[in-house]
Parts: sequence; structure tokens; C-alpha cells
Amino acid sequence: MASCRPILLLIIFGWLAPRVDAAPPAVLEVDKVWSGHPVGFALLTAPPFQYVAYYDAERRMTVAQRRLESDRWSYQRLPSTLGWDSHNAVTLALDRAGQLHVAGNMHGTPLVYFRTTKVGDLASLTAAPMTGEREQRVTYPVFLQDRAGRLVFRYRDGGSGRGDDLCNVFDVASGKWTRLLSTPLTDGEGKRNAYCTPPLLGPDGFFHMAWVWRDTPDCATNHDLSYAKSADLARWRDSAGRELTLPLTLRTGEVVDPVPPKGGLLNTNVRLGFDTRARAILTYHKYDAAGDLQVYAARREDDGWTIVQVSDWRGYRWEFGGGGTVVVEVGVGAVEPIGDGQLLLGYRYPGGAGTWVLDEPTLRPIPGARPPARPAPRFPAAATRVASAFPGMGLRQAEDAGAAEDGTVYRLVWETLDAHRDQPRPAPWPEPSVLRLVRGELPK
Repeated sequence: MASCRPILLLIIFGWLAPRVDAAPPAVLEVDKVWSGHPVGFALLTAPPFQYVAYYDAERRMTVAQRRLESDRWSYQRLPSTLGWDSHNAVTLALDRAGQLHVAGNMHGTPLVYFRTTKVGDLASLTAAPMTGEREQRVTYPVFLQDRAGRLVFRYRDGGSGRGDDLCNVFDVASGKWTRLLSTPLTDGEGKRNAYCTPPLLGPDGFFHMAWVWRDTPDCATNHDLSYAKSADLARWRDSAGRELTLPLTLRTGEVVDPVPPKGGLLNTNVRLGFDTRARAILTYHKYDAAGDLQVYAARREDDGWTIVQVSDWRGYRWEFGGGGTVVVEVGVGAVEPIGDGQLLLGYRYPGGAGTWVLDEPTLRPIPGARPPARPAPRFPAAATRVASAFPGMGLRQAEDAGAAEDGTVYRLVWETLDAHRDQPRPAPWPEPSVLRLVRGELPK
């Protein structure tokens, strides 16, 4: 699934195989889940517990929990029911005291937020406000952690084409949320809104963020790829280190590439990565001079941003537009350094999929170069196959937002139909699918 915005997907399950020893099996079935359209679930491993947030077969927001040594789940159904909107992802996080925070099922609607009052006790999840202000039109909830370990909550107040990004910070001692910033982080000035990547902590110790502006709910009106960085999520700077005035607006933010509306820029396909010198690289797509869609990479050099066309897709143009969740036909990854002056960049489009090996100094594909074979977690075959015979079903998965102490890798897997532009889909609908937690083995 993808939507006309940065998105994030996640999930969970219960057993499929009998136990052969004291350890839980490699595939655990969490629950039966709604499969009529995709929406993001969440997985968080935080020893000694593991948490999953999802919508069950009746579309009720649900949190499941288990101890890592156990194959038994406990459940808490929450008083929030999913409609047909694929934007309404559910997310979760732990604060420094170990209390669980859950938010989701929002797209321009009042805040839906719960937190535990007893560590490790799902039954203590309680609905609560945050600051109580600007919480009536909430979208895109994201939990972050600042460098001090404090829990931060970022969300959009308003709608597509007219909205602001706000940030709250949680105080463990008082149990209260307050504004992290005295102003919004981004301000559309009533004319537009910013679609931002979640701030990413880079190898240079800064949080990095990229965004595009959108003038209307029509995703074709994305424009002006922009960038900022921050040491503390409170004070933001441009790529040259100059402090920026908040809130970030089209005028006060740093524009990397002034792509015009209907220029082929899509908010869901903007990615942030880094090279071996810890320089941020933005990857995205736009139309070239011939009108074809191409992938580009932008990096801040000593004298400004260098923008390089990476792909050479002649005669290909994806004409996207409209509102609601969009099923994308192009995927763009983030660059990844692999040493020897090379970077990797994954992609997919109707003409194929693969990974470019880029020359780090020029950001251009190296002719004939192939990605090196690298060790990757091995997951059971059940995690890679669609089991349902219902037409149009696809495999969804979510990565772990936490980590196990022994380095074990977990992933959520389930099946749904594609997004339906956030509109009700006529029956018949597929039977609920099985949400599975899959344990991967790290190569030795």
C-alpha cells in the first residue's frame, strides 16, 4: 500500500506450527485481521515484551502483547473502529518509564490516543488528550525519540493542502504532554501543507528531514522539494548550517529542487540517505525535459545542492493525481553506502525493479556494476507467499520499530486488497487474513 503522503506500515500474529521445544515457533499467529483494504500496523520489540498494534477482523483497533519467551498473546480491544481510509495507520511507542503509547485511526479527525498507567499491563490503556489544543483535525501520527531519550509526538493539524505540523514532548515525571515548539514546525499559511519525512537521525548526529509542499488534496500539486536539519528537533538549520526561522514556510525553508506543481514530484517517494561522508542525499522522482518520469538524487556540496538524474527511463511517464490513497507504480529507495566509493539505490517501476550501484562522487550509475551479495535475515517461506485465493490479494508487511536483545529479527506479515482511494469497496470482501509474526535468522 501507499498513499499520497509519507507513510509507514506495521503488524502481528499467533502460532502456525507446533512447538518443538521451549522456544516460540518461527511463525506466530497473532490474530485475524480485516483484509478489505490496507492500512499500517505496528510492531515494537522491547524486551521482555513485544507489542503489536492493528485492526482486527471487525476493524477494531487492537493491541497484542507477549513475553518474548512465550507464544501466548494477551489482547486489548480499544474503542476505535476503522472505516475505509488507508491513511489511518496505527502506531505505538514506549516512554522512558516503560509506559506504552498508542495512536492511530485519524485522517483529519479528533485525536485518538491511549497510554498505559501500569507498565506492561495492556488493560490499563486509557484514552487521553495530549495538550488539548489543535487536536480536532489530526493526521499522520508519528512517535519519535529526541537525543535526550524523550518521547516526541508529531502530527499534522488540518487537511491536505491546508495544514501545519505540530510537535509535542512527553514528561515522564508529570505524565503530561507539552508543546516541543512554541510554533508549528511547518506552516502552510492557509494555502498549502508540508508532507515531511519523519526526522531521521543521521551518522553526523543531526536529525534530517525532507518535505514537499502541496497546494490541494490532489497529489499532482506537490512541489518544491525542501530540506532542514536539527540537533534537538527544536532548532532547525539549512544545509549550510544557518539557523532557520520557525515555522518553516515555503519562504523560510530551504528549497532543494523547485519542482513545480504537476512536475512529477510525489510525497510518498521522497527518501533520505547518507554517503560515506555523512552527507544527506535526497532521492525522488520528477519529469525530465522530455516529459518522462525519472529518479533523481540531490546532495549538498560545498557550493550548493547538486542534482543528478539517475534513471534513464525513456518513453515512460506516470501521470498520477487525485486525492485519497494512491496505489503507486514507482518505488524509490534511500541511498546506502557500501564502501569503495559506491552507493546502493533500490527502485521499481513498470519496466522492472532492481538496485543501482552509484559512483559516490558523481551519484551516477556505474555501467555493468552489480550490487554485492550481502548477508540478510532468513525468514520462513510462509512470510513470502500469498495464501488467499481471493482475487487481488497482496502481501503486506511491517518492520520492527524496536529490537530484540539477541539480535533476532522480527517482521509482521498479512494479506489485503489494494487501496481503494479511501472509498468503500463493494462486497464481496475477502475473508479476514491471518496476521503473523515472523522470526528471522541472522546469517552466521
